[in-house]
Amino acid sequence: MSTFSDILLTWYRDHKRVLPWREVKDPYLIWVSEIILQQTRVAQGHDYYARFVRRFPDVKALAEADEDEVMRYWQGLGYYSRARNLHAAARNLPDGVFPTTYEGVRAMKGVGDYTAAAICSFAYDMPYAVVDGNVYRVLARYFGVDTPIDSTAGKKTFAALAQEMLSKKHPGDYNQAIMDFGALVCTPQSPQCLFCPLADSCAALAAGQVSALPVKQHKTRQTDRYFNYLFVSLGRGETLIRKRTADDIWKNLFELPLLETDKDLNVEEFLGSDSLAGFLQGHPEAVIKPLDRHVKHVLSHRIIHAHFYEVSIPAEAGEFPDYQRVRLEDLEHYAFPRLLHVFLEKLLKKRNDSCKM
Repeated sequence: MSTFSDILLTWYRDHKRVLPWREVKDPYLIWVSEIILQQTRVAQGHDYYARFVRRFPDVKALAEADEDEVMRYWQGLGYYSRARNLHAAARNLPDGVFPTTYEGVRAMKGVGDYTAAAICSFAYDMPYAVVDGNVYRVLARYFGVDTPIDSTAGKKTFAALAQEMLSKKHPGDYNQAIMDFGALVCTPQSPQCLFCPLADSCAALAAGQVSALPVKQHKTRQTDRYFNYLFVSLGRGETLIRKRTADDIWKNLFELPLLETDKDLNVEEFLGSDSLAGFLQGHPEAVIKPLDRHVKHVLSHRIIHAHFYEVSIPAEAGEFPDYQRVRLEDLEHYAFPRLLHVFLEKLLKKRNDSCKM
């Protein structure tokens, strides 16, 4: 009689996704892929992975790079602390040698239980079970477990169950199998129960509880933030940027001058605000023009409501001590949050097109 793991492994042999990090046993490349996929869909992460490992093919190359370059290659993936931790961990590896034990991998900065289990099972065939969102869902439904996955009891229950179900002969393939199965068949919405090879013994399907599992007790609370960005147009084709250094979102990425407010301001309210007056102090010649209005950017815990303004100031204007002057053509060398990257890309393309007319 086929076991749970046997059925998943058989399904995986016939339906597995062909992905570049599955074709290697190099723990470094697997590590990079797993960090990228922590908060990124496979389809989106594929191209970023290829670009990143072309530039940083091994631990030594990553460790020797400066952080700004690493952040630039991460630009667009979001959750930038992942890139900072990846870079710091590479620099902390003695002689650029990747750990060969679970304890060594788990001790790396930014590596948790899931990532350590994934690396060790995929690269070294060690018997450590992964537990991610897909695994929670498959196990909760198949075994009918209604303990909340975000509770201490739930985490212990599912970690033990995942380890019990793990194929000790093929731990890497099994871990890949259950994650792919959750991503392709046992999906959050509209799961493919009609074609599921586990359907005959699935507790949730038998009880009509598929849509109710897994259970999560806490819902992520999102807060609204209101950002007013200034694209400062200086003479000689220059603008102003600065690096975000505070312990906040997008730390160590670059940004345009930003005036954050506690509520959404319309154009008239913003133009008459004390924050704008403070920024432009000593520059009565400044000309301000609204650009994009209310660009909504959704993060996991925050919703950014962004407004963009162009501020034209003569090239001989005084210094802005908190900012650095950068030529427009050099902006591509700096890593910006995706919200700003998209805005600047669109704005500069529009300007270039106007120059060609």
